[in-house]
Amino acid sequence: MLSKEKLHGYQKESVKHIIRNRNCALFLDMGLGKTISTLTAINKLMYEDLDISSVLVVAPKRVAENVWSSECAKWSHVSHLKISRVIGNVKQRKEALKNNADIYTIGRDNIAWLCGLYGGNRLPFDMLVIDELSSFKNPKSIRFKALKPIQSCFRRVVGLTGTPAPNGLADLWSQIYLLDRGERLGKFVSQYREMYFKPGKTNGKIVFNYNVVKGGERQIYERINDICISMKAEDYLNVPKRIDNIIELDFSPEMKKKYDSFERDRCMELLNSIESDLEGTEEAVNYIDVANAAALSNKLLQFCNGAMYDEDKNWHELHNLKIDAAKDIVEEANGNSVLIAYSYRHDLERLMKALKQYNPVKLSSEQHITDWNAGKIQVMIMHPASGGHGLNLQDGGNHILWFGPTWSLELEQQFNARLHRQGQTKPVIINKLIIKGTHDMDVVNSERVKNNNQNRLMEAVKARMRKYTDIF
Repeated sequence: MLSKEKLHGYQKESVKHIIRNRNCALFLDMGLGKTISTLTAINKLMYEDLDISSVLVVAPKRVAENVWSSECAKWSHVSHLKISRVIGNVKQRKEALKNNADIYTIGRDNIAWLCGLYGGNRLPFDMLVIDELSSFKNPKSIRFKALKPIQSCFRRVVGLTGTPAPNGLADLWSQIYLLDRGERLGKFVSQYREMYFKPGKTNGKIVFNYNVVKGGERQIYERINDICISMKAEDYLNVPKRIDNIIELDFSPEMKKKYDSFERDRCMELLNSIESDLEGTEEAVNYIDVANAAALSNKLLQFCNGAMYDEDKNWHELHNLKIDAAKDIVEEANGNSVLIAYSYRHDLERLMKALKQYNPVKLSSEQHITDWNAGKIQVMIMHPASGGHGLNLQDGGNHILWFGPTWSLELEQQFNARLHRQGQTKPVIINKLIIKGTHDMDVVNSERVKNNNQNRLMEAVKARMRKYTDIF
């Protein structure tokens, strides 16, 4: 068991930051120990300073289930803290709330339920910790709307994240609002945008992104730097080398012909559905909305992965190119454990079947995490959105396989950081399966552009569609 003396200097500074500021954020890079720093501060505030008596931690589901209790068990100076996990069905969650505990952890998707249960500002907690604060970046989300009116009922609020603005500074407003109720960046998101940004691309009605005005970035940082502490892993940790491999696969001539035909038909189908005199032309591409672009992108990426859903939500296999490559990679790992990221349900089902000789496991329980870190699982399959944040899996292996690319840079960074983090003792090898000449390449190539996920997706899809307009 680790002792308090093992805390790094930057972690001790993080503890002081929480204690000094009633409302604050730790923007600490992945692997810098946000959880243990916060637990150490909670312990001092609760049992030494007598400043707080009950803490609510709102986190991604699996983090609420596992990470906080696991961290307490690792460190002797916080091992006495009692944690009640408010998880499961309604009855189980209510029973957990009745427990006499110091910290109550709840999945972020249940925060609206909790607020409703206690009637808003009557929640029986005096400190709020929002783990993965960046997941509250959308001011229109249910989870943000649930926390917004009750923020003032907490004596202390702490926000934790490694990626506060993965898609740009426009994402910061709602996160900072949950800390200071608009004191620094304005009471309303519209006020924030008007002060620091100018509209970017639009379709005439909807603004797809906001570009920070000259000097705006400096002003924003100056406004929030008193309550936000930021650190990058490379400045503090001796993290093992990371090796990224883009594995480019080639369709057979026959399958490439099928893919090209499918892509052309889907693009033309969308172009011709636009109600405009510009129907089927290059100008019509500008009228495509985000939902249609995302639907088209999903279809093309599914084809690349090797299976497709029909209208009845049944999937049909198209090819095994990536499945065969995944089998080769697991075999070449020579018994080392491999963590696989999948995108679609049919990816999971096909991988489970194809890799059955390795007894693959879909991450779904705390025991799976324990077994993985103990080296008992050779292949573990996980969706980035469900398991990308907060899990410490570095003890179980150093091989990652992305079955297909993702538009979300945040999810990709967080997923990779499950292995490439403090405590990892080997170089981390990250393999990504890509099919040349397809939409897979659009996703990978767009990662070089410093733009948000939505804009990158829109630009890539439009570029694909322009190939099929009547003026090109």
